[in-house]
Amino acid sequence: MHYSPYMRSNYYLPMPYMRQYPGYWGYPQVIENQFPVQVGERIEVFRIQHHGRQPFVIDIVEAADRNRNFRTAIWTGDHLQVTLMHIRVGEDIGLEIHHNVDQFLRIEEGYGFVQMGDRQNNLTYQRRVSEDDAIMVPAGTWHNITNTGNRPLKLYTIYAPPEHPFGTVHPTKADATAEDNR
Repeated sequence: MHYSPYMRSNYYLPMPYMRQYPGYWGYPQVIENQFPVQVGERIEVFRIQHHGRQPFVIDIVEAADRNRNFRTAIWTGDHLQVTLMHIRVGEDIGLEIHHNVDQFLRIEEGYGFVQMGDRQNNLTYQRRVSEDDAIMVPAGTWHNITNTGNRPLKLYTIYAPPEHPFGTVHPTKADATAEDNR
């Protein structure tokens, strides 16, 4: 369905009460990422909320485009997690490995360079990526994505099983790195 600038899709509306789930480190029930967005002649507040294990539908392309945080988890279930990412020009996600997590990433906007390999110093798989490209990262694979374009790299990623605590929001890469080092 195509939305005109004056229609509101369902993720603009507040969701009903969501209980916290044990095992996700006690984050608040609802995490919001909000900022002003011009819609036609009006300025509206765009909200991205974490919707937990509730049924949920979202225009993922629009949400990824409007996300301004390095990382924003928008849905965490028992077996997978959906996260939006905004990588600044010249930045990368940081070389990482998820030992027991498969990962899917889809580029919505921008240009980048993906590297993957079986060891930190052996990133033998290297590809340029751009809008509409999908990247599959098997569990136990070292990987990194670098923004090589002249505008932010916008993407969403799906982790199976979930990788980040319920409601994770990292406004910058520095925030994400600081939390990962705790």
